[in-house]
Amino acid sequence: MVVLVTGANGQVGQSLQFIATVYPEIEFVFCDSKTVDITQKETIELVFAKVKPNFCINTAAYTAVDKAESEPDKAFEINVNGTRNLAEVCRDFKTTLIHTSTDFVFDGTKKTPYTEEDIPNPQSTYGQTKLDGEKAIQKVLKEHFIVRTSWVYSQFANNFMKTMLRLGTERDCLSVVDDQIGTPTNAVDLAHFLVQIMIQTSLNPQSNTYGIYNFSNEGSCSWFDFAKKIFEYNDINIDLQPIPTSSYPTPAERPKYSVLEKSKIKIIFGVEVKNWVNSLKG
Repeated sequence: MVVLVTGANGQVGQSLQFIATVYPEIEFVFCDSKTVDITQKETIELVFAKVKPNFCINTAAYTAVDKAESEPDKAFEINVNGTRNLAEVCRDFKTTLIHTSTDFVFDGTKKTPYTEEDIPNPQSTYGQTKLDGEKAIQKVLKEHFIVRTSWVYSQFANNFMKTMLRLGTERDCLSVVDDQIGTPTNAVDLAHFLVQIMIQTSLNPQSNTYGIYNFSNEGSCSWFDFAKKIFEYNDINIDLQPIPTSSYPTPAERPKYSVLEKSKIKIIFGVEVKNWVNSLKG
């Protein structure tokens, strides 16, 4: 099995590189934005013609949530046009596309976990462009998996956990929002799930399990709760204070509640999902 991974320098891309040796039966080809710029269809076609991948995992995206509010065209170019380019090339080369998406496609007004059937209603430019990217895939390519995830963290790239660890060494006290509820997702756990999709699909190509899936770790918490556990597990003593979202305004609106329901992946792929606390603890 040959798998091409775009956005290889991001969190999920680096996590896939981290676990690649666990799956010797898979030939991974990792491409960063210099090797495959998804906004340039010709460059995608050239790489696909050389690699001839069975699967493409797209982790390339514009993910600067707040900056997207002032750079909507750039976010649209990457998250919508770039994603459409990739879907079209996958169609032409008969490659199955696995695309990572986000909880930001929801407005956060629900009080119970979001299912794959819930109607998206993004409240930010980032969320809207990610939703439009999903729609572009659905319009172009049948053989696709769209995996929505949330609050991704890892030892790689930039993320909330690494920011907290840095601030924990620089400050004596810190305030973190406690009224946004979601689920942290360990990028390595997500990477393993993406591989499971490919393995099970290749073993049973007629299963027709294409479509949208949710993946995050189990459980839920606030950003404050998440930060508290990060400091606890790293033996960092800091005066941590909870604050409301209103005290920490950002250009982009965040969903107040974005816990993802994961029954579908458990039933269809039979995966076991770790609780976020256990996964963070390691």
